[in-house]
Amino acid sequence: MIEPGLTGGRLDGIGVYTTALLRHLPRTGCSVLPYSWPRLRSRAAAGISIGQPLPQSFETASLVDLATPGAHRVHMPADLFHVTDYRIVRMDCPVVATLHDALPIKYPEWCNPRLRSVKNWLQRKATAKADHVIALSHFAIDELVECFGVNPNRVSVVYCGVDDEWLEPADPQAVSATLAHYQLDPGYFLTVGTLQPRKNVDRLLDAWLMLPRALRDERALVVVGARGWRCEALVARLETARADGENIVWLNALTDPVQLRHLYLGAGVFVFPSLYEGFGIPIVEAFASRVPVVSSNASSLPEVTLGAALEVDPLDARALADAMHTLANDSAERARCIAAGRERAEQLTWHATARQTADVYRAVLSQ
Repeated sequence: MIEPGLTGGRLDGIGVYTTALLRHLPRTGCSVLPYSWPRLRSRAAAGISIGQPLPQSFETASLVDLATPGAHRVHMPADLFHVTDYRIVRMDCPVVATLHDALPIKYPEWCNPRLRSVKNWLQRKATAKADHVIALSHFAIDELVECFGVNPNRVSVVYCGVDDEWLEPADPQAVSATLAHYQLDPGYFLTVGTLQPRKNVDRLLDAWLMLPRALRDERALVVVGARGWRCEALVARLETARADGENIVWLNALTDPVQLRHLYLGAGVFVFPSLYEGFGIPIVEAFASRVPVVSSNASSLPEVTLGAALEVDPLDARALADAMHTLANDSAERARCIAAGRERAEQLTWHATARQTADVYRAVLSQ
């Protein structure tokens, strides 16, 4: 099943994960047929393939299930159905669900407030309908147990990754062309993620402004991310700082994955100060691009970096600024982080994700 979310025209984390599985699962011997909830079919106009429509909407299936608990099953002509987001219903075949994190339940203040209490209630109900759960990190398991009541014996951890091309050299002229298009000089500080509270870009901006003026003039702060929820104050800060002459570039409409890869390759330091992540794909993208990383030490991120990044308290702007300064100026520490990050990225590929996911399918079907 494919449920790609779009943020400013670009796939969100669930969309990246889902489309990666669709590309790589066939190489593991799995025959994959994508489906989507009918109300999402309009997204096909945006160039996103979302597969065949399910026989009814998620809302309808959920209401029927609530009215006749245990009796209703959506018919699917499949050996197994994999739900890659939280919209889980009972089916007449085994259901595997990927639960990316427990963010909406644990930290609702960081999420889209629209119908939040209803969405959270539905998510709690839905997760109980999965025969097996895939978590993206070991960190996530305790939170899924706490917030969704998931049985830890029904959980397998499968990490996310990057495509093989991220590990291969890119055309230097193409990279230069992308940087020229956005009027960027190589060596900038880069962060990637939708502008929303948990991404902590506000504190990154605080840290950036603590850096010496000469360093800020030399290395721009490049923010790649569309507007999310509760970001009005941050957007105003970014625009004010730019108007005041700060060397800040905000790319809020970047949708081309090739250009995104080029932006990583042109960066001098990648900064990911997120307060909460179920995994954190951008860190692996930076590792694969041989860019040294400053990372938050919160949630799943230390599990992803395994010491290959400079890890800091994401609530401490001064520590964040110091780490950014170190990776911009300390050649030995830069070299260590680049080498360790590259080694970590080579362990985390989408092909490995697909292979381990197929192993989960086979284990469920053998029960």
